[in-house]
Amino acid sequence: MDGFKKRLNASLQLKLSVALSLTILVVAAVAGVFSFVTAFKQAHELQDVTLQQVATLFDRQHLVPSLPQNDSLARRNYRETRVVVQFLSEGARAVGQGHMGAVLPLPLPLADGLQTVDVEGESFRVLVKTTPLGERIAVAQETDVRDDIAEISALRTLMPFLILVPVLLLLVTSLVRQMFRPIAALSAEVDRRAETALHPIMEDALPIEVLPFAGAINRLLGRVERSMQAQRRFVADAAHELRSPLTAMSLQAERLAETDMSDLAHERLTTLRCGIERSRSLLDQLLALAKAQTALDHPKSSVSIQNIYRRVLEDLMPLAEVKQIDVGIEGSNDAQVWVHEPDLMTLVKNLVDNAIRYTPAGGKVDLSVRTEGGHVVLQIRDSGPGIQITERERVFDPFYRTLGTDQMGSGLGLSIVKAIANRLGAEIQIGFADEEKQCGLCVDVRIQAIEPV
Repeated sequence: MDGFKKRLNASLQLKLSVALSLTILVVAAVAGVFSFVTAFKQAHELQDVTLQQVATLFDRQHLVPSLPQNDSLARRNYRETRVVVQFLSEGARAVGQGHMGAVLPLPLPLADGLQTVDVEGESFRVLVKTTPLGERIAVAQETDVRDDIAEISALRTLMPFLILVPVLLLLVTSLVRQMFRPIAALSAEVDRRAETALHPIMEDALPIEVLPFAGAINRLLGRVERSMQAQRRFVADAAHELRSPLTAMSLQAERLAETDMSDLAHERLTTLRCGIERSRSLLDQLLALAKAQTALDHPKSSVSIQNIYRRVLEDLMPLAEVKQIDVGIEGSNDAQVWVHEPDLMTLVKNLVDNAIRYTPAGGKVDLSVRTEGGHVVLQIRDSGPGIQITERERVFDPFYRTLGTDQMGSGLGLSIVKAIANRLGAEIQIGFADEEKQCGLCVDVRIQAIEPV
């Protein structure tokens, strides 16, 4: 019960459905009681009219009350008839079987009209009528029978309620769910958005009651977008401004290396130049990350995966040769995807660069592409240590580096990959290249194979 109360307080849709259902049930109960009482009363009135019609018929037709010839048949039908007609006088005979065919011992001084009389412990509804000839006719019916007939008639009036109330409850539940469907659709639309999709929500199809909420969300999205743009501009501007002095320092270090100096000075200069190169690489990646987080228009043409692979390998082959790593493309399968070529180039290049850096000397890096279930799957596999399951959620965070690694880097490579994947609407899956030994890294990038708009 506490769980239902908690759900009731948390869900406006459930609260509205329950409130409307209870209202329908209460109204139906009140209407049912009123209908039953009214029908019960009308049934009694109709039976009184029947008694009056019987008395009038005997008066106009000058009929004489008499018992049926077949007493057993009369007794068998007694429950269905239950109407006794007799003259209200001594020794009168009756139509019907009051007490084994005997005349009902009605009191002689009964007044004309309808009245309820107790006869030997049984209650009768009696109509007394005086004819123009001065004869008094009594038409009687047991009240128990009258009540049974009236109750059956009244219960029949409840049948529409018993049928319509469940139908109304189902309709109310369905209508409430349908009325809240735009809100559910709005929630689903917001959930499906990528991190960089901060364009306003379309308000045309929303109910007027939801428009203030949607407007507040749009204003919030606008503020978030402006804040993110300011952050990206700051990172890009800072990285751009720092490149010039670092380039100047790199040139000065190169010139200084050409002068005569001691071995110790050369060693320290080499360390300085490595630090400058790492700083320049970090700035380049910061610029790439800021660019990857900026939304672009729809691409205008398709891109060949094999072409991207070949260009990436041309750029990174010197790095692979230094470590004697066998890097290449598996198979000749190709696929076309509708993405921005620089984005896909940066994504693949960062993944392959990451694979080469973390694969031990003499290892292997393979690139492949396949079509699977309406998606183009780009796969990069290496024979390195892989990424443990506990770290896979964090490796896409900026500046995060896997534990126990001795490779130089900024920790921005996979962050750039994730940002570009979000912009392309792609999905990244990380696993082991060798699941049995739990080693090696296997990265699948699933890009939906759709036609251009």
